[in-house]
This record gives sequence, structure tokens and C-alpha cells, in this order.
Amino acid sequence: MINSIQQDAIDRMTFNISKAVLPYSTEKDRRIIAAALADGLGYGGVSYVSGKTDMSRNTISKAIPEMLDRIKNRVDSEPINEASGHNPTSEETQEGEMESTTPRTLTLEELIEQFYGRRTQIKDEERQRKKGGGRKRAIEHNPTLIETVEKIVENSTYGNPETLITYTNLSLRDISDILEKDYKIKASRNVVSDILEILGYSKQQNRKLEQVGNDHIDRDDQFKHINATAEAYLKAGEPVISIDCKKKEHLGNMKNNSQEYRKKKDGRHVRDHDYVVPELGSVAPYGVYTLNNNTGFVNLGVSHDTPEFSVASIRAWWFTTGKQTFPNATKLYICSDGGGSNSSRSHLYKVSLAKLAKEIGLEIEISHFPPGTSKWNKIEHRLFSYISRNWAGKPLVDVQTVVKLIGSTTTKKGLKVTCITDTTHYETGVKVSDEEYENIDIEWINVGTSNKWNYRIRGLKNGKG
Repeated sequence: MINSIQQDAIDRMTFNISKAVLPYSTEKDRRIIAAALADGLGYGGVSYVSGKTDMSRNTISKAIPEMLDRIKNRVDSEPINEASGHNPTSEETQEGEMESTTPRTLTLEELIEQFYGRRTQIKDEERQRKKGGGRKRAIEHNPTLIETVEKIVENSTYGNPETLITYTNLSLRDISDILEKDYKIKASRNVVSDILEILGYSKQQNRKLEQVGNDHIDRDDQFKHINATAEAYLKAGEPVISIDCKKKEHLGNMKNNSQEYRKKKDGRHVRDHDYVVPELGSVAPYGVYTLNNNTGFVNLGVSHDTPEFSVASIRAWWFTTGKQTFPNATKLYICSDGGGSNSSRSHLYKVSLAKLAKEIGLEIEISHFPPGTSKWNKIEHRLFSYISRNWAGKPLVDVQTVVKLIGSTTTKKGLKVTCITDTTHYETGVKVSDEEYENIDIEWINVGTSNKWNYRIRGLKNGKG
């Protein structure tokens, strides 16, 4: 049953349509139709109609006064039947006398379908302006807008880094304000919302995060330092890489999470347990993502993930693709997590980097992400997430299969991945003497309270090692 409030809204909407829409039903006056519908609905009508028609709420709101003026002008020029609010013609009066039944009132959905159902199928002869007319989209006026929004939200992003859907703790208003304050770009919340959708962000419920307790006191300063340093290196044409080791994968005909397309009732049969198969073992994909040209490199290790394996992967990247891509490089910037094989506390990692710096003749600058923030490492969502999607549902039966799946990973943005196999056996528990550590030619970079997250390594002091 329609209550009195709903009936009044429908009556008011019908009256608005008859007086403001039908006499002016052209493409130019489309906003008037939306305004009539929204005003007829009363409170919340603008948002509802905007959602149904994809028209801006601002456009509809601004059109309501114009729509009301048209009603007033038409009412003033025509006598109105007080009972019905309608000025019948003589023909309509005769029809009314012959027909006693009351015509059915259209529902809101029917009205929207009637007036907007052919919105994208306007005939050329009905057009009042050329195709492509009207105000251009914000991203057409400023092609860097998407990239700028991504830069703003990347340090406030949450979610599993190996999935393509993420979310940010910044509100649309926050991002819009930052755009205007820091980048002198004016963009409405609706524009920001559209860009976030393009970037793969979605509205999410609260979730527990990896980080426990309060943020580290130097968290924001460290992020600013990483961003500023990377930007300076990129501008100078020096290589910037993001590194990390993806979790180990057991080889064999085992279940791989997610799904793949196959014929109906023809699901792939895999082992019912994911125990390690001794003769096949496991693989450790160590990734190097190059920010300069959106390329990935994976060193597929069959041994342990150690600091020596980490630096060996960087060395393999340099001699496989890096040296050819950056023939005039004088230094290298590495962004990595603060733990694992590339830990900020590992002496073996720094000694291995010093040997690499000496070998390739480059100064190596390193920055580690603060504790609990490894998901912000570029490699997680620019390389590993796509690798995971590419092999989703496919058992990693052997090394050759893994290499093929990783190497075939691509994206619409042009990501290309090179994958090689590293059969070297890396020992765990290798210790570094104080003499070896002190022989590193290292310069510490103070950021905030300085937790030794940033440093430059130029090689070895005495040239030995």
C-alpha cells in the first residue's frame, strides 16, 4: 500500500513532469527532467536520481530552481484546474467524460526508464550539439590527475598486497583537499571517487591490520624520505628498484588458491594434502621491480631465502636487464622491507651489498620500510599481485611451470616480467666478523630519530672482499 506521504510525492512528481518535462523534452533540457524527478521525490531525491541516471548531483541541484521557474511561467500563462492541478483541453475533457477509469500512475523506476532508457542512444536528428560536446572530464583536462591521486593514497593504503582490490583510510574530502593544497589541483569528491575506482580501490569494512600498536614515530618521515629520494633518482634517470621475496611455494600437483576457467564439472584434480614432495621441493621467487620502466625480474631460487640469496638476485637483475637498461648509471636506489633476508639489521646483507657495489661499480643507496608497513612496498602490488593472479588455480607442478607462469605475467599498463632459475645452494646461519662489517664503506642517512633504515654503500674500505 502507498501511504499518504508516498502518494503526495508521486502526485507532485507527476505534476512536475507534465509541466516541466513534456513541453521541453529535448536533449538540452535533460537536466530539467532529472530536476523534476528529484524535486518530486523530496528529501533524498537528488541523490537517488543521480544514482539512477549517472548525472551529477550538483547538476541536478542547480537545475531545480530553473525547473521551478519553468513551472511558474507555465502556470502563470495557463488557467489551472484546482481539483487536479491540470489544465485540460476540450478534447481531453470529452475523453474524461467518456472514460470513467483513472489512469495508472507511473512508478519512479518506470519514469526513469521512460525518460532515460535511451540516454546513450540519441538519434542524430534529435541532437542539439555535435557528438562529444559538453564539458570534458577532469582527467582529460589533467592527464596526471590519476597518477597524482595514486601518489597521495599509496602511503595510506590497506588490504592484502597480493590482491588487486585495496582501500585507503583517507576520505574523499581529505584527498580533494590534499590535491588543492599540495598540487594546486581542484577536483571534486565525485572526481576523486571515480579515480579511486579506476585505481582498484573499493569501500571496505574495518579489518584487522598486520601492524600492532601505534605507528612508529618515524613512520611518516621515512615514507616522505623514500618518496623524495625515489623521485630524485627517477628524475636523474638513475635506477630505482623495489625488492622482496615472495612466499615459498611447494612444487607438485597441489591445490593453488583461487579459480580458473574450465569446462563444467571438469575441475582440476590435485593432491588432497599439501605436503612437500622431497624430489620436487620448493621454490623461493625473489622479485626485483624497476620503477623506471614498469618491469619485473624474478630470481627463482630452489634453496633458502638468505641475505646472500637476496643480493645474488639483485646481481642477477643487474647483469640480466639492469646494465643494458641503464648503461650510464652511477648509482642505484633500493627500497625493501625491514625484515627477512634483506633485514635492516642484517650484517651479512650489508657486507653482500658492499661486495656487489664494488663489483658493478655503483653507489648503492638503501631504504627500509618501517616495521609493519611492508605492504606499501611497490613490488607487492605492482608485481607479486599480478603473478598471483596469473597462476591462480594452476598447480605449480615443477620449476619449468613456475618460470613459464611468472614470465607470462603482463598487465594493461605494460608490465613485463623476466624469470630465471637460481640453482645455487645458500647456507643458513652464516656469520659476519666484526672486521668484515667494519670494512664496509657505508654512510648512514639520518631520518627522524634515525633507526638506521637509510644508508649508502660504496663498496669496501680496503678494497678486499
